[in-house]
Amino acid sequence: MDELFDLDAVGQAEAVRAGDVSPRELAEAAIARIEAHDGEINAVVHRRFERALAEADRLTGDAPFLGVPTLLKDLGWSMAGEPYRAGSRVLDGVEVARDGYAPAKLRAAGFVVLGRTNTPEFGTAITTEPRTFGPTRNPHDVRYSPGGSSGGSAAAVASGMVPVAAGSDGGGSIRIPASLCGLVGLKPSRGRVSYGPAVGEAWAGFSTPGMLCRTVRDSAATLDVIAGAMPGDPYGAPVWPRSLAQEVGADPGRLRIGFLTEHPGRPGETDPDLTAAVFGAARLLESLGHGVESGGPEALTEKDFALHFGTVVAAHLAADLEDFGRWRGRPVDLDELEERNRILGATGRGLSAVDYVASRDWIDGFRRRMATWWESFDLLLTPSLGAAPFPIGWLASDDVSMARGRMNQAVAFSSPVNATGQPAISLPLHRTSGGMPVGVQLVAAAGREDLLIRVASQIEAAAPFEHTAIRHATSR
Repeated sequence: MDELFDLDAVGQAEAVRAGDVSPRELAEAAIARIEAHDGEINAVVHRRFERALAEADRLTGDAPFLGVPTLLKDLGWSMAGEPYRAGSRVLDGVEVARDGYAPAKLRAAGFVVLGRTNTPEFGTAITTEPRTFGPTRNPHDVRYSPGGSSGGSAAAVASGMVPVAAGSDGGGSIRIPASLCGLVGLKPSRGRVSYGPAVGEAWAGFSTPGMLCRTVRDSAATLDVIAGAMPGDPYGAPVWPRSLAQEVGADPGRLRIGFLTEHPGRPGETDPDLTAAVFGAARLLESLGHGVESGGPEALTEKDFALHFGTVVAAHLAADLEDFGRWRGRPVDLDELEERNRILGATGRGLSAVDYVASRDWIDGFRRRMATWWESFDLLLTPSLGAAPFPIGWLASDDVSMARGRMNQAVAFSSPVNATGQPAISLPLHRTSGGMPVGVQLVAAAGREDLLIRVASQIEAAAPFEHTAIRHATSR
């Protein structure tokens, strides 16, 4: 079973089809791993093991991921009859009435859902340390954060509990934990994966569902099964000419790639390990025949971005709090929230409709100003995260201003891509001297996940990714 769990999701599905293992045996092995390792990692906050085993026993047919175990982030990935906490005590006792489209597609593809993973309260932080469930720890070093807000899912995959897990990305929440946990994290284009049927969009379209994976082929194949606009969606992404799985190993051609080692709007703040990661990736891409040069979009220098991005998030959180009050049958008091969300919620409740529309209009202009750079370039290469791997507690300071400054620094490369709706992928190409993973981000033009998969698979073939956390979890 340990050998099977060294396989990625595509490999495990192939083992089921070959008759080497049954869906129930895979589920039981994943459950055993969760029970063995999660006490230290604290990635899984809701376990549905008996239901999952019964579902595994009923599986038949030729679904692409028949019997492969997975976990869902406890934010956005709703399943009928299951709890939904979003990292917060204000949703104690709340159960979901109906399946979301993306979870339903995962299950239709044959995945067996074993439970739900930890997330910061309402997904508004880039570390997973909610007061309700406690911190999730990084499998590479339990003193460190796995990132957030999909930190529970990333830690579960990096520790070998499951081969892939579901997350979402509203400001870097797939790419950041992928970077910190040594995984592949693909943020899809806006509209690529539906948030329906309960909502049309999350955070004005900044947020999108996606998957945390160990391999590029898993990133491609899992997005294939959850992608696609659904009836009533407010928008959709351009249709690819063929499946993403077919792009794995395809020749990307010679590309023009710009790279940044420092965020142009925050010069002098980049850690040396992040700089080394980008330079190393740039040299690798150049050795693969691509044209690589320093530079990036001029729009990234605009100082007002954080203000308008924050305004949109605060307004949506305030609206979410109203929904949560209706769900549980009594209004949400700001004093029930963690300090970060008390401030965001109060800010959101104090905004006018004019304030909100003005910020959305500014973001619309920013998106157009950013997009012009991809008329001349194919990809942008940056650090995935604007800060070095950080310990538990780094963002939990009583000094709210310090914590906010650290978070703004950390998301400087990731959140602009949420505002533009472009696809981006984090790849695990560097390690610190202490062995902690550092990811690099590649950003493509809107709709071009196919190009990202071609290049990412080319990089993976040339410099195979290390998965030391998985080997450590297997051996202990």
